[in-house]
Amino acid sequence: MNSRSNGSVRVATLLTSIALGLSALPALAQDYPLRPIKLVVPFGPGSTTDIISRVIAEGLSKALGQPVVVENRAGAGGVIGSDLVAKSAADGYTIVMGTVGTHAINATLFKKLPYDPLKDFAPVAFAGYTPTLLVVAANSPLKTVKDLATLANRPGSKVSYASAGNGTSGHLAGELLKARVGGDMVHVPYKEGGLALTDVMGGQVQFMFYHPAAVLPHIKSGKLRALGASSAKRSAAAPDVPTLMEQGVADFDLVAWFMMYAPAATPAPVLARLREAAAQAMASPEVAAKLGAQGLELRNMKPDELVSFGRSEITKWADLVKRSGAQVD
Repeated sequence: MNSRSNGSVRVATLLTSIALGLSALPALAQDYPLRPIKLVVPFGPGSTTDIISRVIAEGLSKALGQPVVVENRAGAGGVIGSDLVAKSAADGYTIVMGTVGTHAINATLFKKLPYDPLKDFAPVAFAGYTPTLLVVAANSPLKTVKDLATLANRPGSKVSYASAGNGTSGHLAGELLKARVGGDMVHVPYKEGGLALTDVMGGQVQFMFYHPAAVLPHIKSGKLRALGASSAKRSAAAPDVPTLMEQGVADFDLVAWFMMYAPAATPAPVLARLREAAAQAMASPEVAAKLGAQGLELRNMKPDELVSFGRSEITKWADLVKRSGAQVD
């Protein structure tokens, strides 16, 4: 056989392989999933991300006909679990519940983030968002955000605020408030949000921004008071709490959000099946009710909108991270 014939055979073989690969795509979507799917939570058990993930995993399991197993891989501000999924096989069997921290704040907070929040992931579905509530101890003399701003700007007065750690959404919300109203506000980072709340309730720290799911039980029990919500509109979980913007704090709109991601190279048919199942799960009244109980609010976005949203969030939070001076090596 001459070289021209050999070349023709190689081309024919290549074209056959491509054709077989393309014909397999619909079958891949039709067959998927054939085994349990792992939903990685990059934070510990009992965290807001964990609670939300378990609710959605239950709905996904019903929609996909296969168990969706939650696996906690906490550490380094969500980096360990997120990086694990970024480097996992792109077959639809390992996905992650990303957050405003893992896929927006960390992009600037870490000098050497081992994954790229945009390039290494394909967004599956937006799981929801929640404003944080600015809370003080129930016996605090501070009744409004204006009271807080007045105290912070009083000569010789110092105001301290707690957070679940450097670079968290609560820390950066405090930095934005300081930038908007001025005054002397000192950040006190904690290793865990529950410990921070305990000190706020005890009066050791004046205030804190934190998720409604975590603070509402303490508000109802009379241990905390909410002064304002961090979002542009009031929280559905706390409709009686006015936003900071309603109280005269200009351009204050920060929310924590949650989004499911798959590895970037996941085949389009598999992504389509995951997105279909996620939409079905989120439309379930049972899932919606459980998420609402956690203070989560839903927002429908198409895949291209999810990408644009992620990019804009990285830009927005980068400004706050740089302003705060927070940095993780």
